[in-house]
Amino acid sequence: MELRRKPLAEFTVEDLRIMLGQEIGVPALLPLALQVLLRDPLAEGDYYPGDLLANVRRLPEPAWSGLRPERERLRSVLAELVADRPFSDPDLEPREPDRHLRDAVVGFLGR
Repeated sequence: MELRRKPLAEFTVEDLRIMLGQEIGVPALLPLALQVLLRDPLAEGDYYPGDLLANVRRLPEPAWSGLRPERERLRSVLAELVADRPFSDPDLEPREPDRHLRDAVVGFLGR
């Protein structure tokens, strides 16, 4: 099924990852992705834990218009996550997929 025709209520994490990665439907899909990420910041599509966050992090600044409170809540959730995980040390050489996860979390916090 083509994702553009799929009802939003049926979107999976992987569907969100794909569409947001291609910057398709961002105004409708970013709020859904944020709901997922606030519950589970390491939500994973088909690649690695945090792959949805990695694609959300790459969205351009205008995508966040009207979503500042949600962005700050996600930033708080991620800051707690980083404080609790050993991959927060940039001097460590994390293994795959931890490198992708660390890059996504630390990259989002750095925005």
